[in-house]
Amino acid sequence: MMKVYQFCCPKCNNNQNFNRYGKDLDGYQKYLCRVCHHQFSPDRPRAGEGETGRPRQRPYPLCPMCGRSSFLHHDYEHYSNFRCGDKKCNHAFFSFKGNAIAPPSMSALFGKTNFKRMRYPVFLIITALSMFYLGKNSFRNISLILRTAFNVKVSHTAIANWCIRFAPLFDNMRIKLLPMLDLNSDEWHTDETVVKIAGVKHYLWFVVDSETRFIIGFHLTPYRNSPQAFSVLRGAADHGKPGSIVSDRYSAYKVPIKSIYEGVMHIRVMSFKDDISNNLIECFNKQFKAWYKTKQGFSSYRSANNLISMFVFFFNFVRPHSALDNLTPAQVAGLNLSKKQKREYFLVA
Repeated sequence: MMKVYQFCCPKCNNNQNFNRYGKDLDGYQKYLCRVCHHQFSPDRPRAGEGETGRPRQRPYPLCPMCGRSSFLHHDYEHYSNFRCGDKKCNHAFFSFKGNAIAPPSMSALFGKTNFKRMRYPVFLIITALSMFYLGKNSFRNISLILRTAFNVKVSHTAIANWCIRFAPLFDNMRIKLLPMLDLNSDEWHTDETVVKIAGVKHYLWFVVDSETRFIIGFHLTPYRNSPQAFSVLRGAADHGKPGSIVSDRYSAYKVPIKSIYEGVMHIRVMSFKDDISNNLIECFNKQFKAWYKTKQGFSSYRSANNLISMFVFFFNFVRPHSALDNLTPAQVAGLNLSKKQKREYFLVA
C-alpha cells in the first residue's frame, strides 16, 4: 500500500508518490513529485509568515478539464494564460482580469435624464427625434417639417441639441427594459465597422443577438485591437450567455471569447459559403451606414457616442417588429411608470 503524506504537491495535488530530494539553501527538506516531477519544500514557511518563500498552494484556478492544479503560463495586461500541471492533460485556458478591462463607451454618456425645464412639449421633441433617427432627415429639414406640420418654429440648432443631450434618458429606459428580454439565444454576432470623427478614423464594435435582432452592446474607439474586443464583449456578458458567438477571422476576438464566455463555442466565419455566416450583423452595419452617411460624419467623440447610443435605442425599441413587441402588458405594467412616462417611453400609443 502506497504511503499517504500529510502534504501534497502544489502543482498536481499528488499526496502519495514522492522522493526525498535533498535540502534547500535554508536547510528545509525538499521533495520530488513522481507524477509531475515538481520540486518543493513543504516545511518552508509561506510568504508573509516571517520568512520569504513560495506559498504551498498557489491561488490559481483548477483545470476545467481534469480538476487538477494549474500554473501561470503567461500573464498579460487584460488576461492570464494558465496551463494544467498534469502533463497528460496539459490543457491551456484563459482567465480575464475584470479590473483591467475598460468599460465600453456606451456607459459613458452625458446630458439630461428627464424632460424637465424644456421649452417645447414632449411630443414635439419625440417627433423630432423619431424623424432624425428613423429617417434620413437633416436638422434643417426637421425644423422645416415642424414649422409646416405643427406651425412651431424650432431652430435646427435646438433640434441638434435634443438629438445629443437626451442620450442618458433613453439609456435609462434601455436598462429598465433589458431584464425583460431573453438574450440567452443560440448565437450572438459581433463585428466592427469604421466611422470618422472630425476626419479621424474610429472603429465601432457591435454585438447583436440572432433571435431578437437586439443590439446588446457597442463600443466606439480609435483603436482596433484585442483590448477593445474585451471591452465590448465584457459589457455584453452582463445581459446573458449565448450558445455560440459568430465573428469574422479577425484574431482579436479569440482570447476575449475564450476567457469571458467559458464553454461558449467561437465560430470564425471563413467565407459566405458556410452554413453559418455573419450576414446578420453585416446587414445591420449597412442600415447604420445608410443613416450615418446622411449625417456627414461626426464632429466630436462625445457627441458621436451619444448619437450612436440614441440610434441603437431607436433601432431596438422603436423600429417595426422590434424586441419590444414581445413584451406583455403585465411586463409593461411592472415598470412602475406613470402614464406620462409610458407615453414618453413609447410603451403606449
